[in-house]
Amino acid sequence: MSNRKPYVREMKRTWWKSHPFYRFYMIREATVLPLILFTLFLTVGLGCLVKGPEAWQSWLNFMANPLVIAINIVALIASLFHAHTFFGMMPQVVPMRLKGKLIDKKIIVLSQWVAVAVISVFVLIIV
Repeated sequence: MSNRKPYVREMKRTWWKSHPFYRFYMIREATVLPLILFTLFLTVGLGCLVKGPEAWQSWLNFMANPLVIAINIVALIASLFHAHTFFGMMPQVVPMRLKGKLIDKKIIVLSQWVAVAVISVFVLIIV
């Protein structure tokens, strides 16, 4: 057996704060937290819908709470931020070609936002 001690580098909990790339990455990944709450709220709402009109009305009253509305607004902003960063990475991750030529990155990103807008309008019309 060897008497040597292995090198263990100290890792602080705030290691990611020292570099802008890691800060941005951590903020982007933190956008999931308000989305988790939003998803839980909707799941509880589905359960209340199944239970009957009284439970549904109590859920509607809960959703009208200003704190819940604020959480939903933060979740919407976080979702749009996450989509923006994801759409911006897409041309680099999956370069698309048309007739052998690379499609401009701006066109790919814009087409994704157009798809989001079309789907959103479609859902709004249905509901």
